[in-house]
Amino acid sequence: MNYYIHNINPILVELIGPLALRWYGISYLMGFIASILLLRHWAKRGEFEVPEKEVSNFIVLLAFFGVFLGGRLGYVVFYGFDSFLADPLYVFRVWDGGMSSHGGFIGVVLFLVWYARKNNHSFLNLADNMAATTSLGFAFGRLANFVNGELWGRATDVPWAVVFPQEAGLHYGQYDLPAIRQMVADGTLHPRHPSQLYQAAVEGFLVFGFMLLLRRTRWGKRPGALGTSYLILYAFARIAMEFFREPDNNAFFFGAVTKGQFYSALMIVGTLAAMWKIGILKRDNAAKQTRI
Repeated sequence: MNYYIHNINPILVELIGPLALRWYGISYLMGFIASILLLRHWAKRGEFEVPEKEVSNFIVLLAFFGVFLGGRLGYVVFYGFDSFLADPLYVFRVWDGGMSSHGGFIGVVLFLVWYARKNNHSFLNLADNMAATTSLGFAFGRLANFVNGELWGRATDVPWAVVFPQEAGLHYGQYDLPAIRQMVADGTLHPRHPSQLYQAAVEGFLVFGFMLLLRRTRWGKRPGALGTSYLILYAFARIAMEFFREPDNNAFFFGAVTKGQFYSALMIVGTLAAMWKIGILKRDNAAKQTRI
């Protein structure tokens, strides 16, 4: 069987003590920088209501209160609630568990509602413009997951399969390649789909391309159209990618349906209801759209 053994150092530069410059942090930084540049460009053109000079502060606040807190709390509620009940301090131990994209969406929406009211902006305008950049952040984040050797895919025999030593609790520098090959032969390790790369390509860059195209259409200029369209595009992409991703522990609903697929299906239903509520699905939407 042909396969690639994951052997990437997640640390770019060692600093002082446990401090280090990691590819993971750089990936997220690139996502935030890309969002800042795009939003500044759209603010300069009058398409984004946040003033150009305030975009950086807006992104910093959104990243912490929306993405980080929402993502972490969402992970605890959706995937680690039993651990939280056993030890409430689990919510602070980010190294024991990850982030939830669905929780991040909820956190971002709540932040945008607060920010829009506080600064007298249109919530739909903020949501539409953020939706057009969010997929870039997901793309860079999934690339970071691959570098870290986490959130790997299901076992497979495709020629581009990847063996993740992390599956056996091993990390970069703790193994040699011949030993890993022997573990594969013994069945201790399994060649797997590099689902992180699939997700980066589909949930990230492909959805981003669709969002840019929608932004140029008459449909995309309707208030709320881009934000809701993004949620539906992401949900369908996530449902598809879950067939290649190894589910987390206790991550199944209704047999073979994963929690990621279930939450994404709920997202589609909720988003369609929101689209009908704000009038996007109505033909006379352009004439009757109100500021939200």
